[in-house]
Amino acid sequence: MEFKATKHQVARSAMPDAEAFNRMYLVKNVSRLRATYQIRLLAFKAVDKGIQLVLRVPETCVFDDSLIDLMKKCGKSVARENY
Repeated sequence: MEFKATKHQVARSAMPDAEAFNRMYLVKNVSRLRATYQIRLLAFKAVDKGIQLVLRVPETCVFDDSLIDLMKKCGKSVARENY
């Protein structure tokens, strides 16, 4: 099979803010957090590698239903940490 692509097409990816031992950290300073493309990619990367994605958010941050559902699907691979 031959894949056709233009010169502008690139593979999309996401990088965590920090990585330490068996954890990836993503820091967000928001009042409401949804399961964005970045978070979904990092969550599935964490599940695949057997590591944990830690979402560092303010205590007042509210998680959207889409993010709560994603966290349930990923089990302990996605965790919340307040600052």
